[in-house]
Amino acid sequence: MLTTLKNAFKIKEIRNKLLFTFAMLVVIRIGSQLPVPGVDRDFFATWFAQQTGDAFSFFDAITGGSFLSMSILALNINPYITSSIIMQLLTIAIPKLEEMQRDGEDGRKKIASITRYVTVALAIIQAAAMAIGFGNQGYLVEYNAVNVITAIVALTAGSAFIMWIGERITEKGVGNGISIVLVINIISRMPADLSQLYGQFVKDKPVATGILAAAIILAIIIGMMVLVIILNGGVRKIPVQYANKVQGRKMVGGNTSSIPLKVNTSGVIPIIFANSIMQVPIIICSLVGYQGTGVWAEILKGLNSGNWCKPSEPIYSIGLLVYILLILFFAYFYTSVTFNPLMIADNMKKQGGFIPGIRPGKPTSDYLSKVLNYIVFVGAVGLIFIAAIPYFFSGIFGAQVSFAGTSLIIIVSVILETVKQIESQMLVRNYKGFLEN
Repeated sequence: MLTTLKNAFKIKEIRNKLLFTFAMLVVIRIGSQLPVPGVDRDFFATWFAQQTGDAFSFFDAITGGSFLSMSILALNINPYITSSIIMQLLTIAIPKLEEMQRDGEDGRKKIASITRYVTVALAIIQAAAMAIGFGNQGYLVEYNAVNVITAIVALTAGSAFIMWIGERITEKGVGNGISIVLVINIISRMPADLSQLYGQFVKDKPVATGILAAAIILAIIIGMMVLVIILNGGVRKIPVQYANKVQGRKMVGGNTSSIPLKVNTSGVIPIIFANSIMQVPIIICSLVGYQGTGVWAEILKGLNSGNWCKPSEPIYSIGLLVYILLILFFAYFYTSVTFNPLMIADNMKKQGGFIPGIRPGKPTSDYLSKVLNYIVFVGAVGLIFIAAIPYFFSGIFGAQVSFAGTSLIIIVSVILETVKQIESQMLVRNYKGFLEN
């Protein structure tokens, strides 16, 4: 990876793209420190410290600390991520959008334009919920119409600005801009998390205890990263044989190819969906200041990940079981939405392709579905293991970090994909130089 970056800097075109990407990320980090006018940041920091679980801590992690500091970029790319997921699902459900997607570049541009409008709409809704919901609790220095509108406009503009920067990075920089921004936001919180772990388990401890604790923490982090890399790179290749065809006087076809099915077919989406469903009730109750009574209070505690895996309160770990089932469900659901075995089988049949030992048509579709179900289960189990480890150590040892689980999957996946894109650009550039010579 380091060798790739070193070689990339030797090529002027790619070096300019890397520097442009870095400059845009610096702009984002500066914007993360600019406060929203009329907001009491001290109140928000105090309120945030009283929260438990990862409903808001993960939100703060993917905004790079902007949420905690209540900067103009507090919403960051969250509205864009949500709108992208919504549009992806609607593309399958609405024939008009599906037709746009098949129209090539023009269709994708239209969908991207609609996604921008949806992003702004979601940003307005989220900003209004924050300004109005927290207003009476002390979020605003003075709770009046002017300050509420100012906060809504500032937060919405900040989210739109982040979306614009992400698109510029995609266009003029390296990698997917939105993904790069998300990774940098998460990484920016890692020093504070490591410092917290150091202060909790290593500092002021006996030398032997401190060294052992540091070694265990390092081993867990490295082990999870290795597992994420294996899960991200795992592929099951289905061999495909193409029949010989006569075109004119020539015999064509007869070649062998394969269908690569990723083990982690749905990426980090199942964890994000499961997290959202589990944490939305907690976030809404926090916005309206509702603590819950009786059964509802117990349900809210069960949904709160801060109460999972605690030996003193094992009953609340039922929430973790619900979380695991949701990840499993969304792994199958999202894969079924984005991968159509019947369509692939039909396309193979039209092109004269077949899987050795499997008849074309429905038998091929059934075989692909069977293999896919097995692969999805393996990938989902891997996701569950990665997502559940942080909650186990948080409940047993009280170790809370924002870069574990979901964040590690995002970081590793985006970095590997970005490095691949840099390598492909270098390869294309070398081919161009060879042809020009």
